[in-house]
Amino acid sequence: MRNSSDWKPTAYRTHTIGQVVSNGAKIIGKEVTIAGYAETVRGRGAICFLMLRDGTGKIQAFLKKDNMESDIFDSMQSSTRESTIKVTGFVAQKRPPKVKEGEALPSPEYEINVSSGEILASSETPLPVGVIDDVNVGLDVRLDNRHLDLRRTHVNAMFQLRSKVLQYGREHLIKEGFMEMNSPKIIASASEGGTNLFPMMYFDTPAFLSQSPQLYKQLAVLGGLERVFEIGPAFRAEKHDTYRHLNEFISFDIEGAWMNDEDVMGVQERMINHIWTCVAQNDQNLIDSINVYRNSQGNDSIKVEIPSIPFPRIAYCDAIEIVKSGGAEIEWGDDIESHHCDIIAAKYPGFHFIPRWPMAMKPFYIHHKENEKSTSGGQLSRGFDLNYGRDEMTSGGQREHRVEILEQNLRNMDLNPEDFNFYTDGFRYGAPPHAGWGLGVARLLMVLTGAGNVREVVLFPRDRSRVTP
Repeated sequence: MRNSSDWKPTAYRTHTIGQVVSNGAKIIGKEVTIAGYAETVRGRGAICFLMLRDGTGKIQAFLKKDNMESDIFDSMQSSTRESTIKVTGFVAQKRPPKVKEGEALPSPEYEINVSSGEILASSETPLPVGVIDDVNVGLDVRLDNRHLDLRRTHVNAMFQLRSKVLQYGREHLIKEGFMEMNSPKIIASASEGGTNLFPMMYFDTPAFLSQSPQLYKQLAVLGGLERVFEIGPAFRAEKHDTYRHLNEFISFDIEGAWMNDEDVMGVQERMINHIWTCVAQNDQNLIDSINVYRNSQGNDSIKVEIPSIPFPRIAYCDAIEIVKSGGAEIEWGDDIESHHCDIIAAKYPGFHFIPRWPMAMKPFYIHHKENEKSTSGGQLSRGFDLNYGRDEMTSGGQREHRVEILEQNLRNMDLNPEDFNFYTDGFRYGAPPHAGWGLGVARLLMVLTGAGNVREVVLFPRDRSRVTP
């Protein structure tokens, strides 16, 4: 659970449950007010044991009818699970359990001897999703009731971990001299080309939801900000329905002036190494919570193994040969699909870059050097992917900064440069060489948590069939 040591009192509680649990020895006998969800309600007659849980931990509240108003006692004893309840009482040490002779006593545990309380909101029954019960419901039912699903310890841990990943990634990029920016999400035309756009009306003007901050982070670099990053949403109207695709997603995006593809690959691998290192040092409790659930389902525990840097670089041409040697049919110029990636992942199961893709397979704005060609004479680009096992995590590369080459690239792809003036106009007044990438946050979380579906690590996912809650 979250470290709540610095949380301040509020109108509904003097302490979080986590503060009471961690500081119990120092505050025995002190009156506190806590609030949380009723996880279990046990006891009959004149006593009641109420297990309360908030976002920082759980604790037992002991209620005795003789110590409080009888109507309050009766209402709490008959309360339903997951009702929200506030109690006031005195911190006490629980009676230690009996142990065999010679065995060490367990660490002391604490409880609240309740003197008063209040039911803040009663929970209806039955619950559509079990919180502490092992109720087998499908992912769709869980997503329909995400507010309850989040109360499950391992699910809550996943999203606490997601917040940590964002924090650690942001910290590292700032340390490397990148400054945070925000780009518009309502745009007049495609930022990356293609037709996978969500159209909308912006007052009386046709517009689209942004596919990527690509253009805007480049314009920021062209304007002299040098190194920028954004953590924000992007929208792709792709009709995928897979375990790793969504139509709205959050990504880390960077762009850096005076950098090439190798430079920004270095930024990325160092950032990922930093995230994994921080999680290993600070957040093993969250990994443990996830593993308790995984083990209960018969799955292996996940381990935070800090990836060594630099990550392997497997040039596209070499990747094609690995796939061929693995028995699959593929030729230079073909896309490397998931079943091909399985063959590569057998040799490189962790993070690995695939640079130097054919220029014909990359967008017009990717940089190329005329003398970098395959043995068959195909033009190679400065574009790259980052994969983890079979799954693509990143697309990036060095950008073309010369406007005349940008326009020629468009012609080479049978596109009219005049249709892309919204993009190329920014390069007419001198542009530094620059490079960047976009990295999906949810796909990083899939690796860290062992989630088998990207929807597990997105609070309210948006795909072809889901637009609520």
